[in-house]
Formats: sequence, structure tokens, C-alpha cells
Amino acid sequence: MRWYGPKDGTSLMDIRQAGCSGVVNALHEVPVGDVWSQSEIQKRKDIIEEDNDKYTPLTWDVVESLPVHEDIKKGIASREKYIENYKTSLRNLAACGVTTVCYNFMPVLDWSRTQLNYQMPDGSYALRFVYLDFAAFDLFILKRTGGEADYDDETQKAAKERFESMTEAEIKKLKGAILQGLPGSDDAFTLESFQALLDEYKNIGDKELRENLYYFIQQVGPVAKEVGVNMCIHPDDPPRPLIGLPRVFSTQSDVEQLMKAYDDPANGITFCTGSLGVRPDNDLVSIIKQFGYRIHFIHLRTTLREETPGNFHEAPHLAGDVDFYDVVKALWQEQYRRESANEKVTRIPMRPDHGHHFWSDMDKTYYPGYSYMGRLKGLAELRGLEYAIQRELKA
Repeated sequence: MRWYGPKDGTSLMDIRQAGCSGVVNALHEVPVGDVWSQSEIQKRKDIIEEDNDKYTPLTWDVVESLPVHEDIKKGIASREKYIENYKTSLRNLAACGVTTVCYNFMPVLDWSRTQLNYQMPDGSYALRFVYLDFAAFDLFILKRTGGEADYDDETQKAAKERFESMTEAEIKKLKGAILQGLPGSDDAFTLESFQALLDEYKNIGDKELRENLYYFIQQVGPVAKEVGVNMCIHPDDPPRPLIGLPRVFSTQSDVEQLMKAYDDPANGITFCTGSLGVRPDNDLVSIIKQFGYRIHFIHLRTTLREETPGNFHEAPHLAGDVDFYDVVKALWQEQYRRESANEKVTRIPMRPDHGHHFWSDMDKTYYPGYSYMGRLKGLAELRGLEYAIQRELKA
């Protein structure tokens, strides 16, 4: 399970008692772009492993995320300094035995939703993305210069009507959902700081962002290979351009282009079934079959595309648009292939992602999507599915 550190409402003992053997963690307190020192990495590793002599052991298996500085994404001269810092952090992580590193290349925003507490039929709360609400934010709350060019006349009219119907409380909630900042951070954007960051990307389109991503992996990939670190990029979430910003890791074609940019297993994928599964044109099993050997980390969650185009919400793990039977079966076939080939790394770390927020967890503070009971339910369902598939494959 993902753990946000000592302030997380989920404890390490909760994770251990869920049956997990590994922890997904990051040094969120270190400013983006600064070096992760070996001493701070080891300090966090010691916290995670503190009770291993008394209980079932836990290990720090995956970094999520070692964030990429915006100057690298923008491709400006100062990126060289931050790339060197990134290389040093990779070396320090490897020295401490942490060798799977997730990152993303989404400009300004990380994953984005318009509702953090969408009520499901059973009363629990889920994350949701409503395209019209996002357009209303962009055009009438943020008032982004030139934003009208990204929406057709019908969407602009509907977004205006939506904005004019919203109460002050609804506007505040929408702003809070979109401007919440990076995962693990307590610092939300203001409208002014957010617009300033967007302005820095006004001359960066799809072509430029792709080139900057490929340059980054071509620089850090050889260091990752040297020290035995598997880099794995997380897909865009949602997998589409937003607020005038390009997204360049959303489709199977995007995966293929990045894997060719630095053609080595150290350049790999975080296979997030939720992010990739939002797009009906992504064939998840096909991606696994083509790039399974480059999958170093798995996020298992599913979304449900709603009737209105562009809208989706986080569904119960086995009740969304992702056919988890076929997906999990393909992932286990990849693991068995690795075992048969006697590869050095055969097991792919997996975590259940974005669980629903249940009433039993309402008295605790969690980062959106990361309540304990919701993820525990998802993990139990996925573990049962895995068990049945393993029996089938070994029959």
C-alpha cells in the first residue's frame, strides 16, 4: 500500500495487517528538485522496518514519486542542474536498496479530479471527474487567457450556465479539488500561482513536451541502469490535455515512443489500469503483451466512464470499465514468463489504488483516494481474483 509517511491516517501496522509485505513511499517533505540524501532515505527506511524484528516484515519497495522538476518538463537551461540532482537521488536510493522509482511527466498538475467526495449508491465517497465542471473552472473561475479556444461553442455555453448555477460553497469545493497540489503535499495552489505556472507553458506544445521527456529519460536512464534502478513512468491522469497543457503519456502509442527513446528495461512503466482505462481506445491486455517486460510497478483500480462524454468516477475495483480478469491474468502470465526465463526480477510490485472513503474511516484524515478501508476492500477483492487465476494458470 502507499503510505504518505508519519502523518498518514493509515499506519504501518494497518498496512502490515492488511497482508502487505511492501510499502510505497516518498520523501514528500523534500522540495521538488532537491537531492534526496542517503541519510534521509535511510531514516525513512528505518521507520518502515522498525518493527520487523517483532512482526511480519515490511520493506520499502517502491518510490512514488521521485518528482520531476518543472524546469525539466519545460526544457529550459536550468534543467541540467535538476537532472544532476535526480541522478544523485537515484544513486542514493540504490545505495539504500530501494530500486523501483515511479515518476510522472504531467505539467503543473498531477492527477486531477473535480469532486473528491462523490457519493456512491452504498453511501461511500469516490473521486470523480466532470468535464463540464472542469471547463467552468477553466473559463469562469480561473479565467485562463485563450481558454475559449479549447472548447467548442456548445461546451462554452453549457459551462457558463453551470458556473452561474453554482453556489459559493460549490465553487469553493471545485477550486479546492483542482488546486489541491501534489500528492502528499499540504500546499495547495492559489489561482494566481496556478495561472503563473500555466503561463510558463504557453509556448510548450505536445512536440516540445515529448522532446523534453525523452531528453530526461535519455539522461537519467543510463544512471538508473548503472545502479540497478527500474524507472517507471505513471500515465497521465486523466489521459487527455487539460487547461491548455499537453499530455504525452496517455496511449499505447505514447508508451511505444517513450520505450524507444531510451531502449533499455531501466526505462519502464507504472501500469495504472485506472489512468489508461479511462480511454476506451486503450487495450490494456495488448499493452501488457507488448510491453510486459517493461512493467515495473502496477496500480490496480478502475474507473467507470459515465454517459456524458469526458465524465468518469472511481468505481469499485471489480465493477468498472477495466476487465480485471483478463488484465490480472495477463500480468500473472508476464510474471511466470520472467520466472521461466530466470530473470533477476520476477515479481512486479502491485498496490490497490484509489479506494472509496467509507463511513468507518470518517474520523481519520486521509489524502483523497487513500482511505484505509476502501483500499483494504479493493485489495481483498483483487487478492481473491489473483488466487483463482494463479490456480487456473497452474492447472
